[in-house]
Amino acid sequence: MSEVNAQTTWARRDPTSTGPVIAPPVAPFPLIPPRGIPRGRSRARRLARAEFRSLHDTIRVETSRCHEFVDITDEVRAIVSASGVRSGMANVQSMHTTAAVLVNEAEPLLFEDIGWALEVFAPRRRGYRHDRFDIRTVNMTPDERPNGHAHCKASLLRTSEVINIVQGRMNLGRWQRIFLLELDRPKERRVSVMVIGCA
Repeated sequence: MSEVNAQTTWARRDPTSTGPVIAPPVAPFPLIPPRGIPRGRSRARRLARAEFRSLHDTIRVETSRCHEFVDITDEVRAIVSASGVRSGMANVQSMHTTAAVLVNEAEPLLFEDIGWALEVFAPRRRGYRHDRFDIRTVNMTPDERPNGHAHCKASLLRTSEVINIVQGRMNLGRWQRIFLLELDRPKERRVSVMVIGCA
């Protein structure tokens, strides 16, 4: 951006003029904290000097059945700890179209309720055009099996969850846990975890 354009960006148009008013090249806020800030207000400077870090890792999970909740909280916590990030975020992402990532309570009867609700929405024994191998021509594999119900259930849920990191720890609530939810048959699943933030 040229100097004139940079100045024009912050200028207000004069209603009596045909062009923008060229304002002096002054930023709308100070980019660098001025010297002489009291010690009690030096947090901005400390953050400015903080080291940016990132770490990516993959969690591998072997599921055993449809609607299985696999608790991966401890695995994600270990990745966050290894990253050295003190303030930032952890993105936990399913690498599949028939498995979801969600944050919820680790309570067996709740798992049954969620499975029941998903089954009401997309029953396994319902006819799905995705399962019509006689007419389907896209994304077919040698071991393809009917799983239209799993894709429909996944459309209701999330592919990923973002967890805040505060003082080096995941900022989860008292009952919150991170789960991979299997929506298809037993499979080997991968969960991508990306941690970014400041040390």
